[in-house]
Amino acid sequence: MNIGLRIAIAIALLGFVGSGFIYTIDETEQVIVTRFGKPVGDPVIEPGLHFKLPIADRVNRFEKRWLEWSGDPNQIPTKDKKYIWVDTFGRWRIADPLLFFQRMRDERTAQSRLNDIIDGETRNVIARYNLIEAIRATKREFEDEESLENANNRDEREELDFNEGREKLTEKILSASKVKVQEFGIELVDVRIQRINYVNEVQIKVFERMISERKRIAERTRSEGQGESAKIRGEKEKELKQIRSDAYRLAQEVRGKAEAEATKIYADAYGRSPDFYELMQTLEVYPRAIDSSTSLFVSTDSEFYRFLKSPETTSKK
Repeated sequence: MNIGLRIAIAIALLGFVGSGFIYTIDETEQVIVTRFGKPVGDPVIEPGLHFKLPIADRVNRFEKRWLEWSGDPNQIPTKDKKYIWVDTFGRWRIADPLLFFQRMRDERTAQSRLNDIIDGETRNVIARYNLIEAIRATKREFEDEESLENANNRDEREELDFNEGREKLTEKILSASKVKVQEFGIELVDVRIQRINYVNEVQIKVFERMISERKRIAERTRSEGQGESAKIRGEKEKELKQIRSDAYRLAQEVRGKAEAEATKIYADAYGRSPDFYELMQTLEVYPRAIDSSTSLFVSTDSEFYRFLKSPETTSKK
């Protein structure tokens, strides 16, 4: 056997033996070393090279970063006996690796235990509140601010009464769950309600109420619009009458002035020729006094007949 082969075999043996004494940890890991199944020393959290006994010691690696928990949707009854589907999720990490190893052993067991704890607390919290508390996030006023005042009975008023909201409910779920998971070496940093959905029976009632509310709001808006329209039409009619009144008054003033001016002109003209004035007045009377069905009996000396005589007779008189 040549020297090169011997050197290669020696290096391989040293690497094999050395691998039993050395292990590495990166920045995302934390380690519990067990010797014949029992933890030895403190958790190893510093990244780099570390030593252990070959064969006897075993390296148990755990995630140091935040982990995701996503629960299964659960059908939960609310205080007002409405059934809803609630889907939650959360964020957690292994805060005490040694305690976690002793109680949970691995992440799969931890996820299962988180399911039991968080789902249970979610059910407990949701069941203590009415449906509106779970679906509303803030205390903003309803679009229809009269909804609560117009509720027909006490049950409807309780359904519309809003005190806590979804944010407060998730805080209660987180607070209660956080305490329980600490005994497993777990730190729970956040729990959120990812989705809330109604069961079919509740959906039908909710949609019916939404339709009814929208129709009522539409009717109220339509009524307000009609009232505003009537008000505008009334103001228009009032303004129109005022304009007509002012125009009629102005027209009468103009007409009065014109008639006065015409009368003055007529008086001046007739004053210059009384005979012509008398002739014109008489001629205006004739068409009104005599038509095709009128029989007139007058003497030849009548003033009415005077202008019907020959021009010579008229001029002689």
